[in-house]
Amino acid sequence: MAFVSTIKSNPRLKSFVHWLLVRSGEAKPRLWTRWFINPFFHQRGKKSVVRFKARMDVFPFNKFSLGNNSIIEDLATINNGVGDVMIGNNCGIGIGNVIIGPVTLGNYVMLAQNIVLSGLNHAYEDISTPPRMQKVTTKQITIADNVWIGANSVVTAGVTIGKHSIIGAGSVVTKSIPDYAVAVGNPARVIKRYNFTTNSWEKA
Repeated sequence: MAFVSTIKSNPRLKSFVHWLLVRSGEAKPRLWTRWFINPFFHQRGKKSVVRFKARMDVFPFNKFSLGNNSIIEDLATINNGVGDVMIGNNCGIGIGNVIIGPVTLGNYVMLAQNIVLSGLNHAYEDISTPPRMQKVTTKQITIADNVWIGANSVVTAGVTIGKHSIIGAGSVVTKSIPDYAVAVGNPARVIKRYNFTTNSWEKA
């Protein structure tokens, strides 16, 4: 990987290579990047499916993987431009989802329609500069195994959702959710937890 290190250590060369991969001011890779570069860098599992109308804004300089038997539905957008996007086995990425890295999904994660998972934020502190032009910050989003997230939900940067937890439709998740919990609302709060002693879901 000495060649990659050379590129990263030379700002002018890095800028030129970036321009080769993506047009200035855009978040979508050039066609040749998608066709001839990405397949050598990204992993696609057996029987995985990416629908024709899904927008795959993935680049070779960050990781992207799609596990076995997982599907990315039409009108979903996947972007690893500022952080890795790792999708496990047997996952369903629903219609109209937006996933902006860094995001990691475990196995058997089910995302309904029009969900946003974004590990990206723009700074806003400098009022003399538009937020669009300020520094980008990222925090990892981690979704554990067997999670179900309802339609029109938002998961913000830095959040972890624990194993076999459920997020109700329309929720805005700004804080991490523990394992075996049901959370709803804006901001999302836990309303149920699974009790392994009684083997039942109980109000929190």
